[in-house]
Amino acid sequence: MKEEALRYDAKQQKLNVYNASESTQITYHYIHGEERSFTIIAYPVPEIGEKFPEIFAETVAINTLDYQKYQTMQQRLIDVLDQARTVHIQGANGNRTDLTVAIYPLSDPQTQTAFENCVADVNIPVGEVFTSPVLKGTNGVLHVSEVFLNGLRYENLELTFADGMITSYTCTNFTSKEENQRYVKDHVLMHHDTLPMGEFAIGTNTTAYVMGRRYGITDKLPILIAEKTGPHFAVGDTCYSYEEDLVTRNPDGKQIVARENEISALRREDPSRAYLNCHTDITIPYEELGAITVIRKDGSTEDIIRDGLFRVKGAEDL
Repeated sequence: MKEEALRYDAKQQKLNVYNASESTQITYHYIHGEERSFTIIAYPVPEIGEKFPEIFAETVAINTLDYQKYQTMQQRLIDVLDQARTVHIQGANGNRTDLTVAIYPLSDPQTQTAFENCVADVNIPVGEVFTSPVLKGTNGVLHVSEVFLNGLRYENLELTFADGMITSYTCTNFTSKEENQRYVKDHVLMHHDTLPMGEFAIGTNTTAYVMGRRYGITDKLPILIAEKTGPHFAVGDTCYSYEEDLVTRNPDGKQIVARENEISALRREDPSRAYLNCHTDITIPYEELGAITVIRKDGSTEDIIRDGLFRVKGAEDL
């Protein structure tokens, strides 16, 4: 954040956002989501340090975990999450997160689900369940004491949401409030005035979490691995951007119906308002997590995680 560093002025920022929107729409016009498939994977390079051989071996182990075992455990989590009207996320050990996420209501729970059971079919490694939240009713504060996003470090990153949209933001990287807000707006909000919460996910790859801490490389883990190491929240587009109308099913055959939100639904009227062309995952580490609690329509509750540990029957190995 030096004055000498080149940066876009306000007009250029708007043009950059507009260009990203138009470019993405052209891509999806000619390359149809239902006609293609992909799988992506990440490995470390020697520059990660003298422990490269050990880190590489552990990354191979992480990337080849028994997906069927995770599929079964993650389905246990989804069975509880699908009962939720909202999910309450609370921080601990200095983490100030206090967030309520509204979950897409199922019209037929026997054939529908709100959460995708991610079992290393489109990205590796295995290890998350995720959904596109309903914006209305998603309120509260998301806080992480330290997080690395796109290669940049954030200290005490804090975002406040009202009906799923960011209403305020800050961090403590710099001495002045203005510098902190500019840093977050430039690199998290990507110059937008606000962004919606596009994804709520629970990462289940506790093996990757332990590896990152053991070798002190949490800041170097690529997003493919980092997002699997705890609950995370993406700001920007949903997980199903430009693919909202495709029919996708979990391994149990249930159709994933939480594929859009109130912003992406605008694509039918004006795609330039529906897509933000960014999707940034912000992960809360397990040790900063007090609880993730499902709140049902009748007011009853059930913990997914409590005091940093998974509490759902059938997912004890996590």
